[in-house]
Amino acid sequence: VQLQASGGGLVQAGGSLRLSCAASGNISSGKTMGWYRQAPGKQRALVATITSGGSTNYADSVKGRFTISGDNAKNTVYLQMSSLKPEDTAVYYCNYQYRAWVNYWGQGTQVTVSS
Repeated sequence: VQLQASGGGLVQAGGSLRLSCAASGNISSGKTMGWYRQAPGKQRALVATITSGGSTNYADSVKGRFTISGDNAKNTVYLQMSSLKPEDTAVYYCNYQYRAWVNYWGQGTQVTVSS
C-alpha cells in the first residue's frame, strides 16, 4: 500500500486547511485510515481516524474543529481543519491500518499555524 498525502502549509491562527491522502495498491475493504501528527520534541499522536464503514474517532484536542471524511471509491481520506491554533503545528502523517498486522504511513506533510 502506498499513501500520497497533500495539503498542509502555513496558515494564521483561526484559519483553515484541508489535508488529503490517497491510498493505492492492495487496498482492503475493511481498512481504517486516518491522520496522526508529531510536533517537535513530542511523540506521534492520533488526530482522527475513519473506518471503511464511516465510523470516526477524534483526539479530544481537535473535536469540534477538525472533520475527517472518506471516499471509498477513491480510497482517499480528507481532514478538514478549522479554527486552527498554533498548537496544531506539526508534521501530519497519513495512516492506513488493516486488522492488527497491516500498518502503513505516508510521507508526512507540514502544517504550521502562526499566531
